[in-house]
Amino acid sequence: MPLTPPAVEPVVKKLSTLDRFLPVWIFAAMAIGIGLGRVWPGIGPALDRVKLDTVSLPIAVGLLWMMYPVLAKVKYGKLGHLTARRDLLATSLVFNWIVGPILMFALAWLLLPDLPHYRTGLILIGLARCIAMVLIWNMLACGSGELAAVLVALNSVFQILFYSVLGWLFISVIPGWLGADATAFHVSMGAIAKSVGIFLGVPLALGALTRVVLVRRKGEDWYERKFLPRLGPTALLGLLYTIVLMFSMQGDKILARPFDVLRIALPLVIYFAVTFVSAFLVSRKLGFSYEETAAVSFTAAGNNFELAIAVAVGLYGIASGEALAGVVGPLIEVPALIALVYLSLWLRKRLYGGGDATAGATP
Repeated sequence: MPLTPPAVEPVVKKLSTLDRFLPVWIFAAMAIGIGLGRVWPGIGPALDRVKLDTVSLPIAVGLLWMMYPVLAKVKYGKLGHLTARRDLLATSLVFNWIVGPILMFALAWLLLPDLPHYRTGLILIGLARCIAMVLIWNMLACGSGELAAVLVALNSVFQILFYSVLGWLFISVIPGWLGADATAFHVSMGAIAKSVGIFLGVPLALGALTRVVLVRRKGEDWYERKFLPRLGPTALLGLLYTIVLMFSMQGDKILARPFDVLRIALPLVIYFAVTFVSAFLVSRKLGFSYEETAAVSFTAAGNNFELAIAVAVGLYGIASGEALAGVVGPLIEVPALIALVYLSLWLRKRLYGGGDATAGATP
């Protein structure tokens, strides 16, 4: 006889204080970063003096820091059966590499017809699929960490293989079909592979090694109940640290061009909302569990702004409109994805029976 899950309080109320008030901390981090940049105008060049790959070393440390705890939570022994779920993988690939890029391209041309530099910057964002922050959003929404890790790895491979090709197609070829001026585009697979290897490979290796070593020494129960609850919150601290540094470096540009920021923000907000909701509803229709649906949806909605910014700066220069569009991306993504975390938890209650994450999923 199947057991009926007990009544539970709303999922949001179960989050820690740090998690529940994360939007407050994020906006505070943005404000601190912008204020720091105003007080110390030379902080950008100072932070950018030493780089890891194409990213400022202090920011790179933050990116690695916020990913490592999330990847240490993944139960790598369960990844094998997920790779056999062709329905999950196919759905994710369609949204990431067909729906996402085409939607961003359409929104950029529809809403920024008179601003080609910002338009190109948005297209670069649409092509850069998320391999970093999506793990945090998925964690906060109680999605499957194992599936998210698989999808992130899959996106990384596709990013190495197809980012250059799709960039050339969407920036150098298709605009010519529309009667607009095409832009030369060249980014090597090697450069993308190096970026993915650093910002995904390093924390992935550290996370897997941490789990293997500590589980062997202390046991699974100690690792899950003692170690992870202490390590997990540091991922959000890493996120806040990264936001402070990012906005201390770029806040002056954002403050100097508020109307431009709003123009860039509109297609981004529409993109995040449409991509997430459509992926969520399609996944629900296909019978995926809530954890699987959340992982697919957040992976589809997130973007790799680190790669997009690095490509924009490398191709068009740090003072370019393309680079500014890339910088505005995280400004919009962070509050937008936080809002989608709350939306996901609300949809969980409405569509999956509240506390039972698999309720409503078809066999």
